[in-house]
Amino acid sequence: MFVWAYWQTIFTRPMNPLKEFHLSYSDKELLEREDRGESQQEILRRIARDLPIYTRTNSGAIRFCDRCQLLKPDRCHHCSVCNKCILKMDHHCPWVNNCVGFSNYKFFMLFLAYSLLYCLFITATDLQYFIKFWLAGGRAHFRLREYLNGLPDTQAKFHILFLFFSASMFSVSLASLLTYHCWLVCKNRSTLEAVRAPVYRHGTDKSGFSLGFSKNFRQVFGDEVKYWPIPVFSGLGDGCSFPTCLVNLDPEQPSLSPTRSNPVSKSGADSRQSKPLTESQSRLLTSTPSWSEIDNATDRKGASNQGMSIEQEA
Repeated sequence: MFVWAYWQTIFTRPMNPLKEFHLSYSDKELLEREDRGESQQEILRRIARDLPIYTRTNSGAIRFCDRCQLLKPDRCHHCSVCNKCILKMDHHCPWVNNCVGFSNYKFFMLFLAYSLLYCLFITATDLQYFIKFWLAGGRAHFRLREYLNGLPDTQAKFHILFLFFSASMFSVSLASLLTYHCWLVCKNRSTLEAVRAPVYRHGTDKSGFSLGFSKNFRQVFGDEVKYWPIPVFSGLGDGCSFPTCLVNLDPEQPSLSPTRSNPVSKSGADSRQSKPLTESQSRLLTSTPSWSEIDNATDRKGASNQGMSIEQEA
């Protein structure tokens, strides 16, 4: 399982944004003709109006990648090493020489877990030899020589010591890294989002994508329990759009409610039909009230804070 998870983490290609997020030829020409930043943002806002995009830059602008010539979906970032935009990018891992994102994040988590178990097993099995090496007592030289004579050769004896120290140090490192990523899964955050919280129209919200522990976990590992420990993809969603717990969504963007379809663009030949929620995303929101119902309930209570956010507990 360790080798399988490691293989999947390395050779699973990171997913890129769908073609709906790429600029058309006419939009590229129109964007290049505009010199002012405000005019360019107006063009990008018109295009993004029919796409499930809710996050912004720190200045409130539409997140646009000038290298890939596309509008970045939520939680998507450009990797300077891979030189392309990665869906739900967590980080670029030099140990696996690959980007860890939406398509292989589960494999990365399993790789950390099985690596930790493997190192703990080596540490536990070598512990008795380590104790005999260093706790020989007053007759250390005699007992050590007597014990070493029972081992195959001198090199193997030092290899055991080196193996114990290496496995112990890797166990500590892997345990801390796995604990951190388990916390990220429970909070439904990536490493980049933990460092810099996502920005919406109303401001930053580090818990904007959190739906509660159970739903956050199922978004990465899926609904089928039998697939959780196996390095096969079982996550929910398509990587381009994610359910959010925000009460007041962007009024310029289509609704994420599973019972409502996204509006159709009115820009003629360049109109884009935004992709509706997938079945897996709808299941994440099944037990959650629709955003319109929450808004109506909030209005009846006289709440006027547009920056408010909630986290639905599973």
